[in-house]
Amino acid sequence: MALQNVLDEAVSAKDAPFLVGMTANAQGVTWSGAAGEAAPGRPAATDTVFRIFSMTKAVGSTAAMILIDRGELDFDTPVEEVLPEFADMRVLDGWDGDTPVLRAPKSKATARHLATHTSGLEYEFWNAGPGQYMEKTGAVSILSGLKASMFYPMMTDPGTRWGYGPSIDWLGLMVEKISGKRIDAFLKENLFEPLGMSDTDVEVRDHMAPRLAGVKARGEDGQFGDFELAPPSDPEVYGMGHALYSTPEDYMKFLRMFLNRGALNGHRVLSEQGVARMLENHMGPLTFEKMVTVAPPVTADFDPFPGTTKTHSFGFMRNEADIPGMRRAGSQSWAGVLNSHYWFDPTSDLAAVIMTQSLPFVEPRWMKTYEAFERSAYAT
Repeated sequence: MALQNVLDEAVSAKDAPFLVGMTANAQGVTWSGAAGEAAPGRPAATDTVFRIFSMTKAVGSTAAMILIDRGELDFDTPVEEVLPEFADMRVLDGWDGDTPVLRAPKSKATARHLATHTSGLEYEFWNAGPGQYMEKTGAVSILSGLKASMFYPMMTDPGTRWGYGPSIDWLGLMVEKISGKRIDAFLKENLFEPLGMSDTDVEVRDHMAPRLAGVKARGEDGQFGDFELAPPSDPEVYGMGHALYSTPEDYMKFLRMFLNRGALNGHRVLSEQGVARMLENHMGPLTFEKMVTVAPPVTADFDPFPGTTKTHSFGFMRNEADIPGMRRAGSQSWAGVLNSHYWFDPTSDLAAVIMTQSLPFVEPRWMKTYEAFERSAYAT
């Protein structure tokens, strides 16, 4: 089948170290396949456990949407109303030698700003400012798992620009504060157990460990080598930007819930109206902006479907135009830094994942494979 050929050819050409792919509609999984070894001697499979990194973000945003659906949170609730410590956040306005020049933001960041990456908070991989700030001040990375790592400054005023960063970590803290439950407990009760996602967790549990994939990074010689990268275990904060492990099978249940307008297998986690509101464009006049790397070993530039308008819903990047032979307007998508990717297309009743564990993120060889997989998914 064409989809399997895409996976086989990509692994054979060393465009990816291994691959798992899956497609589905509202009724169920329509195709699944794998190629290569997820770990030495262990073939990749649909129940392989992945570090899904930023695929976590949509899950964290859905947790917040569950509270919005219940009337316990609003899209435009200021973050500092729920988390008073957020009022201490400042905007980096320049440098006086090695001393950062900080000022108060001109607008208050809201839950909507966090969910759409318009809060002003950005990662050091796509904006030099945070890395410079960390280098000169000794501030720690978000992957430290320390709450202190969440307080490095905004790069822009909230609501003025798309800028990809740790916003969803703060959104997760809002969920914790409002619900009175740690985020992993909230997710288990309100999302994972209802959807049957027994292999999705903030830690690699005993039943998951034998199926955990290895990570590879492409070296200067163009070959893949072993690489250690994982979310911090037992952190102060389980960051909803990066903290989850999952499998293609489990994540597809999450995506199919959206195709089913908030329910799966008789278990409803969001109202139909809640799903419709969540998947709307929440950026107003702003749009997704090309992400230009400042760390090429970690990530290439990211500009999906260049020349077409992309916005952001409350949980996902959103395409605003049909892509010929591929996803339709209104499709939702995102990915994890180790090249675990997904999209779902409500108009076409199609959801898909194509996942590996490799760096750099979205290198051209990977994007060629992703496009071939997507075109095959729509051609079948």
